Amino acid sequence: MGKTSLAIPQALTIAPQDMSQTPSSLKSKTSAVSLISNGSTLAASSTKDDNHLEGVKPVSSNETLIPMPPPAAFGTTGPTHDVLGRLVFVPSLPPPPPVNWSKYFPGGYNPNYQIPLKGKGLMYSIQAIGGLAILFYGYDQGVMSGVVINNHFTELMKLNSDPQKSGDSAMIGFIVAIYYIGSLFGGLIGGYLGDKIGRIKTVIFGCGIGLIGASLQSSTQNLTWMLIARVISGFGTGHLNAIIPVWSSELAEHDGRGAILAFEFFLNIAGLAFAYWLEFGLKYASNRSQSFVWRFPLAFQLVFLLILISLFSFFPESPRWLAKVGREDDARQVLAVLRTENGDLDNDKVNEEMYSIMEVVDIERKMESSNNYTSMIFGSNSESSGNTLHLPRRTWLVIGLQIWQELTGIGVVTVYAPTVFQSASYTAYKADWLSGVNNIFYMFSVLVAVFTLDRVGRRVTLYWGALIMAICLAFCTVGARYAVRTEGKEQAAWGAVVATFTFIYTSTFGASWLTVPWLYPTEIFPLFVRAKGGAVSVVGWSIGNGVVTEITPFLFNAIGEWTFLLFSLLNVLAIPWIYFLYPETSGRSLEQMDCLFAQESMFVHRQQKTLEAVQKANSELYHSMETGKAQVTENIEIKQEKVIIVESA
Repeated sequence: MGKTSLAIPQALTIAPQDMSQTPSSLKSKTSAVSLISNGSTLAASSTKDDNHLEGVKPVSSNETLIPMPPPAAFGTTGPTHDVLGRLVFVPSLPPPPPVNWSKYFPGGYNPNYQIPLKGKGLMYSIQAIGGLAILFYGYDQGVMSGVVINNHFTELMKLNSDPQKSGDSAMIGFIVAIYYIGSLFGGLIGGYLGDKIGRIKTVIFGCGIGLIGASLQSSTQNLTWMLIARVISGFGTGHLNAIIPVWSSELAEHDGRGAILAFEFFLNIAGLAFAYWLEFGLKYASNRSQSFVWRFPLAFQLVFLLILISLFSFFPESPRWLAKVGREDDARQVLAVLRTENGDLDNDKVNEEMYSIMEVVDIERKMESSNNYTSMIFGSNSESSGNTLHLPRRTWLVIGLQIWQELTGIGVVTVYAPTVFQSASYTAYKADWLSGVNNIFYMFSVLVAVFTLDRVGRRVTLYWGALIMAICLAFCTVGARYAVRTEGKEQAAWGAVVATFTFIYTSTFGASWLTVPWLYPTEIFPLFVRAKGGAVSVVGWSIGNGVVTEITPFLFNAIGEWTFLLFSLLNVLAIPWIYFLYPETSGRSLEQMDCLFAQESMFVHRQQKTLEAVQKANSELYHSMETGKAQVTENIEIKQEKVIIVESA
């Protein structure tokens, strides 16, 4: 059959499997270009009804004709073209079966009800709603600093011994710390749900549990009631802690993840500061009863949670999760409204990112047997499970980084700040006031990370943060030691030393160590376990926070100002830990992270040296490593900038 020129109002690319369809069924697949068809791609029918498509007209000689991709480009798996001619990657395995029980969870993503914003406007709104969730987490964490020192509260809990007994101080620490037991299990379950039912539904479910916990905390009548309420509240917040950073990171562009998460944690500390000043105002500037002074801040948590439950379903789901479960059209739509100002589905940037996502989805669907906490923590014996991705190494790095974050001593300042300043011989009122001002400095210091985290990288940020914090805590040790042993102006001077270096310490932490441990797990885990990666991060955070908040009252009672020196030494020890074990992730796409963990060596410099050599010598192998298709083992030689692969898997 001879060549036929057609002009179609919208561009049409027809795959071989479409040839059996009627012309009317192909109308939905058209978009605005012209098409040259021939017998091998579009057979013209001789019947009266089918010999032309509605709206088709002959092409004039001066019209530009765009040929279809050749039939050989079509395929059922791997690189191919869709019906609109876009280069796509079709996974070799089908998506996992739908989770039937997800219908019992409220909310969820529906593109028909998505907020009508695109491009930067949509990203700003995502930052706002994600920031509100993180702000709630900061408020929830900081609100207890004013509650546990309230006289009515300690009397109701029967912990008001004077002088305070060691058992009472330990129980006060336990009231704060038991929250993190709830967040530990909440994070683990939230990670599981995030991979099964999606990020949106999981966040809404966590908010629902948080509503119950907040209600019980504000209405508590005894110690047992309070402990149960704290566990429930922590359980709900654990879902948010596990999912919100992952969700934000998966929606962001790779060169802006750090800034977005840093901004969210600016709001996190804003929540902590707001909780503190609300309690300060109720305590010193109101005539409310002592019961109201501590119950109202706990009840105020409900405001944040109700807003999140009401609005979160109107925001886009993670395109990476949508692609993973087989909703490629929805994933492309989300990328289009995120990356373009007009929602262009055919934008080159959208096509490129969608292709990369689907390429990784193909590999990771083959590794679904590793999508469980056991394989992540201990590894798997299954050959197809993704041992080449070294999930246990990533998992322990994330847990370790979160524990180190708390061992830097921030929990001592954020939860027990009044105690810190009283150790420098300040009065109760001045100690409370200084704690509130310190939180303001802490909040604005996080903005430094917004501008520096993606520029200087994660590793350098952790280095300078740990070094400055170690120096500050050492000076706090000296200042506190002499403040309690002197009087008058000399005592005031030493107290000022403690206050000054406490301010510098918290500002440094906010600009450095606050964000990186939360950002790291959203970057280094493969897609198929990324939500669970956020969950195990919460495990490390919960363990570190629980231990520090539990032992801090005991440490102040037992060793006094030497508590500062203990945490100063821990900051110093963190530096070599980061230097040898934690690779730089800044500037890499989420799909490239597997390349960082593609070999057996656990040491950063050996990894980097090998990867640079492989990338220079064999770009195809490097790309296969990026997508998990290949692994370079220790059996590799590097000679005069040449790579010799002795063995590869």
